[in-house]
This record gives sequence, C-alpha cells and structure tokens, in this order.
Amino acid sequence: MLLLRSTISLALGALAIMAPVSSRADAVSDFYKDKKLNLYVGYTPGGGYDVYARLLARHMNRHLPGNPTMIVQNMPGAGSVRLANWIYSVAPKDGTAFGTVARGVAFDTLLGLPGSQFDATKFNWIGSMNDEVSVCVGWHTSGFKTFEDTFKKELVVGGTGGSADTDQFPKVLNGVLGTKMRVVVGYPGGNDINMAMERGEVMARCGWSWSSVISTQPGWLKDKKVNVLVQLSLAKHVDLPDVPLVMDYAKTPEDTAILKLVFARQVMGRPFMAPPGVPQDRVAALRKAFIDTQKDQPFLDEAKRAMIEITPVPGERIQELVKEAYETPKAIIDKVAELLNDKKN
Repeated sequence: MLLLRSTISLALGALAIMAPVSSRADAVSDFYKDKKLNLYVGYTPGGGYDVYARLLARHMNRHLPGNPTMIVQNMPGAGSVRLANWIYSVAPKDGTAFGTVARGVAFDTLLGLPGSQFDATKFNWIGSMNDEVSVCVGWHTSGFKTFEDTFKKELVVGGTGGSADTDQFPKVLNGVLGTKMRVVVGYPGGNDINMAMERGEVMARCGWSWSSVISTQPGWLKDKKVNVLVQLSLAKHVDLPDVPLVMDYAKTPEDTAILKLVFARQVMGRPFMAPPGVPQDRVAALRKAFIDTQKDQPFLDEAKRAMIEITPVPGERIQELVKEAYETPKAIIDKVAELLNDKKN
C-alpha cells in the first residue's frame, strides 16, 4: 500500500510539472490557429534578404503550433531602418508580425546614426539564417581586379541607405585602412545596385553577402562578370581561400578593435526579429519554429537547389550578441560612429 501511494504521488507530481508546459503549448497553438503571420522584409523583392525570407515563409508555419498562414510583405526604405522603426513602434505586439532587416541595423542606435528610433536590445530576436561573410566585388569592366587597387584610385560603389552594409562598410574601409571608395546612395535594394553595375552607373558593390552572390547571381561568377576583391568578416569563407580577409589589413590594435565591432554583425547575417512586448511563450515558439525549420529536410533541399547558404544562429545567441555590442568600450564606439557619420568619408 505504501509503495502504491508513493507511485501515485510521483505520478501526480509529474503531471503537475507537465501541466503548465502543456498548457502553454496549447495556448500558443490556440492563438496561432487560423491566424496570419506576417513576415516583413526591409528591402525590395529579389534581393538576398527577400530570397531568404520567402524561403523561410514557405516552410516555417509547419513547425509553429497552430500552423498559421505566413505572408511575406516588403517594406523598403533607408536601408531597412524604416522597417526596424515600424516593427519597434507600430507592428502588432501579439506575435503575428516579425521581420528581417540589414544586419547592421541592430547597431545603429549604438553608433548614433540618424533615423533609428529603437532600442535594439529590446527587440525579440528570433534568429539568423546565416553566419555571414560579405565581399566587395568590382564589375569586370571597372578596372578593379584586386583589393590593392582600391588604395590607388577611386572606386564608385552603390549604396542602399545609411544603415546598410553597402554604405557603412566602404566608410569603415576608407577611414581605417585608407581605401578610396565613393558611395552613390539612394538605391532601394541590392538588386538595384546590381542593375546599376550592369548599366555602368557604379563600378562595384561592397558589403554584399557571399550567400546572396552565389544564390542570386551565379552566372556572374561563372562568366567572370565580377572580381571578388576582399572578404568582410572575422574569418574567411571556405569558398574563398585565395581572396584576402579585411582583418589582415589592420595595422594597430585600435584598427583591429574597430574592425571587430563593425564585422561582428556578420554572425547575424540574416537576422529576424519581433517587436518588444510580444508574450514570451510566443517568442519561444517562434524561436523554436525558426530553428526547427532549418533542420527540416524539405527546407534544406529547396535551399540547396537555390544555392542558398544555411548556417543558422539561434535567437538567444543573437540577443546576447546585441547586448555584448552595446557594452563595447565607449572610445571604440565613438571612433566607429565618427567614421560612419563623416559625410566626407
């Protein structure tokens, strides 16, 4: 009898522990059932961020309790800062809206860049689809074949907005290493810069994700339409063993610290975030569905066919990365901010 009572007590205890977990899962499922989950992209259709977002949207709902319908919407503007501001202040805070923005947007407020009206540490970061390496490429008729050429003559590059890699990376390279890049601003998205290179309006694109290059313009690589000049990350990509790494050009400890702060964002190569204030059980469900999707074989098969690189980073890691960035020594932050805000640079 005593043994029976102990067994019953243990069973009841286990049920008591499991009940809240089951209840939370049911609550999330009940919420998302028959709902529309809107995924916003801070750029025009056709570019790398858009390609990644649409791939995610085609598969993620299967992994989210309640299986909501996922809809992708584009909201371009100011290098995706427009969308970041909207998600922070306007988007529904119930878990029915999240978005993807330029990886550098998370650092805008830290660096005092104009236009950002959000605290990046308060976003609910859902995860990143890629731990990224970016590159600078020169159009084949531009006369720029190596990174060393950018120290000798002016390279005209296209830019999509003050918070975008296309605008920020050339400024950092100019200010820290002494390259001679001039950014032509105002292109709505990366695809527009590509067309501008073809038309001869600009000579290069700098701050272009290698994953996007191989997924959206494989023909350019095959036909040698572009020369890959330099890798912009903390470590080289396995595909590019002979292309120089930006970190190798640092001459002083301060140079190294600045480049590390700027290129640490590459870990969150394709970031997705939800607004502040979303109930934490729904944030947890979105994060889990995000990561589970990228282990899903149909998803991986489609990514492989489209030559889309997938190296996912969990939302919790992105949340911590943003927090760590905002704890960088002020002297380094001020130097980077000075470079990015310098209109002459």
